[in-house]
Amino acid sequence: MSYLLKEGFAGLRRTKWASMTSIFSLSLALLLIGILFRLSYNLYDRALSLRDAVELEVFLYDLDDQDIQSMEQALLSLDEVQSSSFISKDSAASIMRAEFGLGVEDLVALDFLPASFKLSLGRDIPAEKIVEVVTELEGWIGIENVKYNASLLQLLETNLQTLTRIGTGIGLLVLLAAILLVFNTIRLTVYARRDVIKAMKLVGATNGFIRAPFVIEGILQGLIAGGISAVVLHLSFERLFPRLAPEFELLVWPFGQWYYLIGAMVALSILMGWLGSRWAAGTFIRKTQL
Repeated sequence: MSYLLKEGFAGLRRTKWASMTSIFSLSLALLLIGILFRLSYNLYDRALSLRDAVELEVFLYDLDDQDIQSMEQALLSLDEVQSSSFISKDSAASIMRAEFGLGVEDLVALDFLPASFKLSLGRDIPAEKIVEVVTELEGWIGIENVKYNASLLQLLETNLQTLTRIGTGIGLLVLLAAILLVFNTIRLTVYARRDVIKAMKLVGATNGFIRAPFVIEGILQGLIAGGISAVVLHLSFERLFPRLAPEFELLVWPFGQWYYLIGAMVALSILMGWLGSRWAAGTFIRKTQL
């Protein structure tokens, strides 16, 4: 193990410029992925917040108190419904008076307003499922009709899908480019040591044993690149970007803490270094003839 680690570090020195180029490029790729992910996360979170504002308003026929309580229990029993609030006929009249500036004498004319329930739904419910819920509720006895902002909901659903596809596509392209950079660097290292590899094969070394130092070298490149990109990302969002545009201070870190994204970036960098180096070393060591 000490030999493998020693050879892994030595590989970085043997191909100094190629390794530096690979580390720099890998750091840049990870930095772009980190920035893209944080911005996309905030856009996605804001879209979900807007979606939370979409409520179902269930208007009722004239029901007595017992029927209203039974209706509320039935609505809350639905898996898609998180909470409900009841608006009586008097409350509906007061709301209309406040919104439209009607006087007390006009409330008598508002006696036609029905009682209703406002339903808050879960965040992860697709638009198609909400349409199914609305269709089901409209068939319930005691419900006159159901109102909700269908156009806003459909727009949010479309934009969320587009954002997810674009972000995933760009991220995969950047990841593939970063893996290819590590692949080319390790390939140069293997090619430069082809005579040593032939000698090791002659004395009975296995392909796995020969490949291990190159894999360690790729992991080291990923670790260094991940550390650099993590530091730059954190300083950029905490110091640089807020000075350029104060709006960046409003951005939240994924899951509420900075270290989730930073840790994921370092882990992803190590994984890419491992994949690229294992791919390159395994391919070219097998092709090295005795």
